[in-house]
Amino acid sequence: MTVLGWTLIAYVVIERLVELVIDRRNRRMLLAKGAHEVGADHYPAMVAMHVSWLASVVAWAIFGNVVFVPLLAVLYGVVQPLRFWVMASLGPYWTTRIITLPDAPLVKRGPYRFLKHPNYVVVVLEVALLPLALGAWSLAVLFSLLNAAMLWRRISVENTALAVRSHT
Repeated sequence: MTVLGWTLIAYVVIERLVELVIDRRNRRMLLAKGAHEVGADHYPAMVAMHVSWLASVVAWAIFGNVVFVPLLAVLYGVVQPLRFWVMASLGPYWTTRIITLPDAPLVKRGPYRFLKHPNYVVVVLEVALLPLALGAWSLAVLFSLLNAAMLWRRISVENTALAVRSHT
């Protein structure tokens, strides 16, 4: 495993931990303003899938036949500004859960001008690109399929929650 591969993995771990801190702060603030969570029933499975994905990538880095693919690592990096754009556009409304504040307007700035769920585009790309950057094609396929199933459920729940707000 190359230093660049470990650097990429370390970046992803640190980024996810920072996101959890941001999520916690924003979630507390939203709940204090009267927001409520929807779709909490699928959240533990989503977390388990993401933790398993990252743990599998780390295990591959330690025990697998790692073939570092610089172009795919760069593509992973190219996706990151879109992640930050999504988070900045949602500002205090960004969380890892589906938290809805009934009177808040829907965000229609940033990437939300072009896509209904740009954050999920980022997640789809990340779930595939990280293992692919390390030559773990099987992990990319497995977790992309699991992620697709999770997103099918999550987007359905989120669309239902947002539909109520779009009429207010």
